[in-house]
Amino acid sequence: MTASDFTEIEALAFELASLAGAQIESSLGRTLAVRYKKLSEDEAAVFKDPVSEVDHAVEVLLRARLADKFPDHAIIGEEVQETAGTAGFTWVIDPVDGTANFINGFPLFAASIGVVFEGRPVVGAVWCSTSHALRSGVYHAREGGPLYFEESRIETVDRGHVRRRLVGLPHVLPAGSSAHEGRQTGSSAVECAFVAAGLLAGARFEAPNIWDVAGGIPLVQAMKGDVMTRESRDGAWARFSSFATDSGRGGIGRWKQGLTLGEPGTVAALTG
Repeated sequence: MTASDFTEIEALAFELASLAGAQIESSLGRTLAVRYKKLSEDEAAVFKDPVSEVDHAVEVLLRARLADKFPDHAIIGEEVQETAGTAGFTWVIDPVDGTANFINGFPLFAASIGVVFEGRPVVGAVWCSTSHALRSGVYHAREGGPLYFEESRIETVDRGHVRRRLVGLPHVLPAGSSAHEGRQTGSSAVECAFVAAGLLAGARFEAPNIWDVAGGIPLVQAMKGDVMTRESRDGAWARFSSFATDSGRGGIGRWKQGLTLGEPGTVAALTG
């Protein structure tokens, strides 16, 4: 693949993320229909994974645009069945990441578009409800290219003067128990984008799905951040290179592993 191929795909990913963000913003302030995925027979578990009508509507809209532009590309989404492709590209869509925040009116959520080529994430575009600029917008990047927020390039962020940096964690540690101060945003995609933009020094996820992080990994890599993964809670951390696995779980859509990303020193601390 050439740089121009990824440039065209980045432009479309940016367009789709912007479109998703516009749809999300237009739904704010009105009553939404919400259903819950049945994760197990345990009644309490039924209400742990909400899906709003906006999740489904946004994904359908984005899939239609992709089918028109790249009919030979595969699509993996959180809400709709996987679509096969023949070109080696897979678009990974999370129409609303942080749905629990969204339906409760807590203003921290995202729409994530990731593009994977033969297992390797090469393009990411994440619309966030807020940002380093204190407004909504899309962070986007492609393999070998810089990080952008909307049309503006983001240069390296130096926060060396800050003695206690923030990190996204699945379980917030007590104050003073580490060299970093933990935060929980409720959105993996937001945390990836915030790591790339320098708002967080790093983030660790216990077992995200591919659609939670496929859009965010290219953003972090564009800023020369480290990305580490492990297949089990007690397994060793290894440098992330691809969503393809050797565990026999099937295609990349079945990927679900621990992931830590961010500044090299922070990643080392979070995985040590």
